Amino acid sequence: MSIAVIDYGMGNLRSVSKALEHVAAGKEVIVTADPAVVAAAERVVFPGQGAMPDCMRELDARGLRPAVLAAAQDKPFLGICIGLQMLFEHSEEGNVAGLGVFAGEVRRFPDDRMFAADGQRLKVPHMGWNRLQQKPHALWAGIADGARFYFVHSYCVQPADCSVVTGTAEYGVPFTCAVGRDNIFAVQFHPEKSAQDGLQLLKNFVEWRP
Repeated sequence: MSIAVIDYGMGNLRSVSKALEHVAAGKEVIVTADPAVVAAAERVVFPGQGAMPDCMRELDARGLRPAVLAAAQDKPFLGICIGLQMLFEHSEEGNVAGLGVFAGEVRRFPDDRMFAADGQRLKVPHMGWNRLQQKPHALWAGIADGARFYFVHSYCVQPADCSVVTGTAEYGVPFTCAVGRDNIFAVQFHPEKSAQDGLQLLKNFVEWRP
C-alpha cells in the first residue's frame, strides 16, 4: 500500500512524511509532484502552508489540480492546514477561488472579537496548542475529546453544511477545525506536530476504511 503526500511546493513535507512513516510501518510513503503517482496511490495526504493564493497558483502550475480532485472523489484523503482551506469554494485571503470540494468560505479571524475570556487581546495568527471538541468520526478513535493539537493559521473555514463539521475549537470565536465526508477528512491543525494524539490521528487515517 502506498501513501502519496502531495508536493506542490508549499507544504511541511518532511515532517508530514516522517510522521506517516512512523505510524505506517511496512507501507510506502511517497512525497510526489507527479499526478500519475497520486493517481496510483491507495491513500493521499494533501498538506500545505503559506498563503492561499500562492498555494492555488502552485498547485495549478504543477498540473496537480485534476489529481487532487480525483483523489478526493474516491481515495482515503487527508487534508492538513491549507490543505483543508483549499478544499472550500472561496477564500478571503487574496479573494481566490478554492477547489470547491466543500461548499463554504475561508475567512480571517475577526479582529474585533479577538479577546480571551479574561479580556486579554488575542494575536492573529492563532499559533500554538488548543483544545478541540470532537464530533463522531472514525479518525478520532483513541483520542480523548478535548485533546490538544498544534495550530498555525490566520484564516478558518466556514462550511455551508454543518453536517460536515467533525471538530471545533475556540480562539476568540468558535471555529471549525476539522471536516469529514465520505472518504475525506481534513484538519486545520498540524497532526505531524501534535505529539501522540497527532500520531494517533495519522495512524487512524492509515488504517481507515471509509
